[in-house]
Amino acid sequence: EMQKRNAAKQEAEDSKADIGWGSQIRSYVLDDQRIKDLRTGVQSSNCDKVLDGDLDQFIVASLKQGL
Repeated sequence: EMQKRNAAKQEAEDSKADIGWGSQIRSYVLDDQRIKDLRTGVQSSNCDKVLDGDLDQFIVASLKQGL
């Protein structure tokens, strides 16, 4: 079980190395009034609130997944 956790953690760390300038982490789809975090899969339909800085649900999901 410990090896599985370590492998999953290493995979998440390796994916961070792929993030560079211009890499897409979050997709802000405003036409459909939806914001989706591609890394965690979290979505919100309250675009104004998120763009005003309410990122708690995205941050919590990211921390839970160890990203």
